[in-house]
Amino acid sequence: MTRNHIAAAIAPVLAIAIAYPTVAAAPSFDTPAPVAYMIDLSSGAELYAKDADRRMPPASMAKMMTVLVAFDLIKKGELKLDTQFEVRPETWKQWHGPSAGSTMFLSTGEKVSVDNLLKGIVTLSGNDACVVLAEGISGTEQAFSNLMNQRAAQLGLKNSHFGNSNGWPDGGVTYVTARDLAKVAQATIEEHPQLYKKYYSLPSFTWGKTLGAGADITQANRDPLLGRVAGADGLKTGHTEEAGYGFTGSAEQSGRRLVMVVAGLTGFNQRIEESVKFMNWGFRAWKAQPVVAKGRRVTTATVQLGSAAEVGLIAPRDLAIAVAAGTSPNVTAKVVYQGPIKAPIAAGQHIADLIVQPADGPAQTLPLVAETAVGEAGFFGRAWAGFKSLFGA
Repeated sequence: MTRNHIAAAIAPVLAIAIAYPTVAAAPSFDTPAPVAYMIDLSSGAELYAKDADRRMPPASMAKMMTVLVAFDLIKKGELKLDTQFEVRPETWKQWHGPSAGSTMFLSTGEKVSVDNLLKGIVTLSGNDACVVLAEGISGTEQAFSNLMNQRAAQLGLKNSHFGNSNGWPDGGVTYVTARDLAKVAQATIEEHPQLYKKYYSLPSFTWGKTLGAGADITQANRDPLLGRVAGADGLKTGHTEEAGYGFTGSAEQSGRRLVMVVAGLTGFNQRIEESVKFMNWGFRAWKAQPVVAKGRRVTTATVQLGSAAEVGLIAPRDLAIAVAAGTSPNVTAKVVYQGPIKAPIAAGQHIADLIVQPADGPAQTLPLVAETAVGEAGFFGRAWAGFKSLFGA
């Protein structure tokens, strides 16, 4: 298979959308966070990176991977939201009390649904909820950690490893990077939009009873963006003495979705302040520059052994790149795909990418999909294709 690059064919399309001479450097941003990262998921643009590949302990941000694995199983029908898992006495003993960190206040022998465990993990950051879910799914937490690492490999997380389900300090066995955390967040949001919406933006959750009075225990979501930044809708905070205060968060405004990561901050209030400031900068200092309208054909791609020799490549949505606010830079672009593309191809299937390169800024990758379905060639079509390849025709 060869990697095809097509630039000339799309030049007329891009000339319509972008024909501006101004070139500007990326907007500056300053944060006391030792580690910070931001990506615009709508355009694929990396807006900010500060030591984004440094290996670090994730604290409770590791729970995003636990939730992602659970979401995967739910999507495949292998895990039901109403399935109940029992809290083992050994698990309760290890994960209750002040020394066990954040808790859902589960009780020994209690049976809890997957639905409520997910709420306890995402909203309350319950270390106990993570372990009960992990043991319920895989038998042991270590076996579940293997699932986490398999998922990390699928996502291409080359600088992350998970030794437990909740991010509890384990002597360096569990580590991540800011860039990898953003990829986990992206997979959660894009692959499980309904589950993400259902669980990640709950303002609070009630579970457990107080000692003595037996009153309900309600805890607020620790997400520092919820209620402070328009469009904020998830993901996860983290804090240990080892890791400091961290947060991976996302928000969407006017069709632009950003994911941010900060780590190593020194206080709870500093995490709130820096997270809000960082996300607001992402939306205010950058804007979306339209490139190709939804449904517009950009070019065509060659099809191998198909009922048609080629297929149109179109924009599945209004495509835009992120550029510095107040500017409209020149860009170059090319279409990239592994080709020729083998039939069958479904209409709307993602089969190519539009790589847009501003004159001064990060390259941005936008999806292109098949305009129409292309079936497999019949017997004579395959025979003719084989004849042509045999003789180099």
